[in-house]
Parts: sequence; C-alpha cells; structure tokens
Amino acid sequence: RLLAEVGGPLLAAGVASPGVIRADGIELAPNVPGWESLRLADAVRETLDVTEVAVDNDLNAAALAELRLGALRDADPGLVLGLGTGVAAAITVGGTVVSGHRGAAGEIGYAVSGGPWPGTMLELDFSGRALDVVAAELGLSGGAAALAGAAERPGSERQALIARLDELARHLVTCCLLLDPQRVVLVGGVAGSALIRELLVDRLTEVLPHRPEVVLSRFADDAALLGAVTLAREAVVVTG
Repeated sequence: RLLAEVGGPLLAAGVASPGVIRADGIELAPNVPGWESLRLADAVRETLDVTEVAVDNDLNAAALAELRLGALRDADPGLVLGLGTGVAAAITVGGTVVSGHRGAAGEIGYAVSGGPWPGTMLELDFSGRALDVVAAELGLSGGAAALAGAAERPGSERQALIARLDELARHLVTCCLLLDPQRVVLVGGVAGSALIRELLVDRLTEVLPHRPEVVLSRFADDAALLGAVTLAREAVVVTG
C-alpha cells in the first residue's frame, strides 16, 4: 500500500521478528507457531520484489533504533530490556548491537528461574503472558495491565506481582554485573507500568555497586519498527 501511495522503486526492506533469524527458519519464537520454517528474508524479497532485505531479532532492532535515534546515542555500553509478551534483552557496545555467536545473545527468557534444578524459564515467571496468567488466577480481567494497576495497593495482587518481578530483577542484576551498562532502556507494553519500573530501579539500587541509569524508551511500542526502518536504510548505505 505504501509503495502504491508514494511510487518510486523500493531500494530495501527491513524486518524485525521475534526469535533468532536464520536463512532457512526462525528459532526461539514459541509465541509465533510455524515461524521455525519461515524463510523470512526470501519471503519478503519475493513478495516486494526487492533485492536488499535486512532482517533481525525484534529486540536487536529496537536496540539499533535506540542507538541511532533514542536513549543510547550517548551511552556505552547499553542494555535494552524488552518486557512485552515475552522477556528478552539486547546489548550494545561501541555503537553496535551484539548478536552473539548464533544470534541468540540476550535471550534471557530462557534463563533458569526458581525452584530446584533445572527450575523453569524466566519467561514463564515474568513476561506479559505470565502476568496475564497470574491476573486470571486472581480473578482480574485485563491481564498484566490490570494486575499492575491492582498492585498499586497492598494486597494479594501486589504480593503476586512482586514475587514475579523479584525473579526478573535477579537476572537483570546479573546482566548489569556482567556488562556494567551506562544506561538500561525499557521497551514493551509491560514496561509502561510506572510501578514495575519503580520496583526494578529500587532493586537495582539496593544491590548493585554501580547502578546504571534506567529509562523508558520514548518510542513506546514502536522501537522495533523504527529499528526495521533503520536496518533498511543502513542496508542501502552499505550497498550504495
């Protein structure tokens, strides 16, 4: 539709997706059934008839947007924490996003969490989907947002949220000790809760010898989208 509106040739496309994106499929994207067999770049290239297609993990794309346009332009190293349907992190060092050996750097949703070994996954303890389940168990309609709202007051809802958030905070503390980031940027719908942000900052302040600055992305839910556009733009610059 956009091409029909503005005309002209399409020079490049950028796409952000959950998971670890390979040429022949996408790993670690359990919230999108069937994604494991999707050749994402090939599909976009064929559908839009464009040669240059840049694809990346959605949180890595969000981190790229923060590096070029947002809160990490003047911060190094940086950490982007995605709190949405799932939970993940992205690392920036020296003006680049660190993807890791297999592209899976920052997949903290798979971190070992709670109970006797091997415990469970962090994403099952704290994520938008996990908090939706907690809200339903407590009889709240409205999912994670309703739980965060009810947790503003003392009671079972606050206790339940804090128990889950404490698990996230432990892993975030470890990330900060490993990286020593100058700034942590929170993105995603769950990060929009002022209470959740306040509780996280309190926990980092309590235990870290050097607490990073913690800020909410000014792009709200659009950081990955802006990152995808940035991927396309930089693909044109590189090939041009």
